[in-house]
Amino acid sequence: MRETKVYPVSVINLYVKRILSADPILQDVMISGEISNFKRHSSGHLYFTLKDAAGAIDAVMFASDARGLRFFPVNGDEVVVRGSVSLYEKTGKYQVYVRSMKKSGSGDLYLAFEQLKQKLEREGLFDPAYKKPIPAFPRKIGIVTSPTGAAIEDITQISRRRFPGVRLVLYPAKVQGEGAARTIVQGIRLLDRIPDVDTIIVARGGGSIEDLWAFNEEMTARAIFACQTPIISGVGHETDFTIADFVSDLRAPTPSAAAELSVPSARDILLKGEGQTLRQRDFLIRYLQQERGKLSMLERALRLSSPRQKLMDRRLDVDRYMQHMQQLISQNLDDRLHLLDKLSQRLEMSSPLHQLERGYAYISDEQGRTLNSAGSLRVGDKIKVTMSDGSLETRIERINKADGSAEE
Repeated sequence: MRETKVYPVSVINLYVKRILSADPILQDVMISGEISNFKRHSSGHLYFTLKDAAGAIDAVMFASDARGLRFFPVNGDEVVVRGSVSLYEKTGKYQVYVRSMKKSGSGDLYLAFEQLKQKLEREGLFDPAYKKPIPAFPRKIGIVTSPTGAAIEDITQISRRRFPGVRLVLYPAKVQGEGAARTIVQGIRLLDRIPDVDTIIVARGGGSIEDLWAFNEEMTARAIFACQTPIISGVGHETDFTIADFVSDLRAPTPSAAAELSVPSARDILLKGEGQTLRQRDFLIRYLQQERGKLSMLERALRLSSPRQKLMDRRLDVDRYMQHMQQLISQNLDDRLHLLDKLSQRLEMSSPLHQLERGYAYISDEQGRTLNSAGSLRVGDKIKVTMSDGSLETRIERINKADGSAEE
């Protein structure tokens, strides 16, 4: 009969953890649910439970990811989180490690978008009266976009095909992520100061509302409105609308359309240019899909050998150790306060004032010095007798000494 092998708990936990880490679905999964048991640790990490009507799962969002939140989560929030599912070896519990989180439904970004849109509209930044005409024959076109994105390629190719004599000036801006809006504003202001730039295109390809958020920032909108040079916005796809679109002098549905609207062309050149652009775009899409597939394979291979999971576990350990140390410090403080209270009681019991309350008194001379010997006194000396509720002043009339003699 084959002997059944016995495994330690830690080995089983590690085995299950590796199975979860090897699953590509669980390593990049989106989960919807309601937040409960929410706690923000002093380290900045967020701990909570995601639940729905039929189940629940523990979740943790480390401080480095939590700093990117655009809202403060509270119990009861309906959210969609994105992250990876793994097992915490110390406790044997599986949980989701959240990398990003947004509210369900319209979400906080959509709410911020609508609030800013209404604010700027009330201020008149969208008023057609402020829209400047786009030059029919531009000499030089300024472009604010990423130097490596598809948008600059489309704009460059279409502009030169439709109007070969036009000159293009690129300001290489960051069009997504932290600091993107600031570089877009810098590009607009710089190109606006170049005398022979008579049109500016602000553009980037399509994406989610998060990807396009730099074009929904208030600083971007105000820079466009203040610009003296006519601006065409070409952000996202045809269905995408940004705050930049409403403030710009002309809105184009795509970067390619922005290029078409910025330079003149005969109808036959327009049709030919559109056809070739679509073929180039299809080729670019197929290429990106192939590269994305290769990248996904590399990511899965890297995930299996990456120390990221160990780092996340160590972060949880640190939180546990910190909590334990706080408990020890609190207990030690309570013990010392208790000891101090006992010592205070002892000190009070040994106080002369406490003895006076029991019927005793102490004697001092006219200078306030304590007297503890009859031999130091003479008949006629004034003394002070201090009791618990007051003092007496009197004179010595007779001294009875220890040897039986007396002095009068």
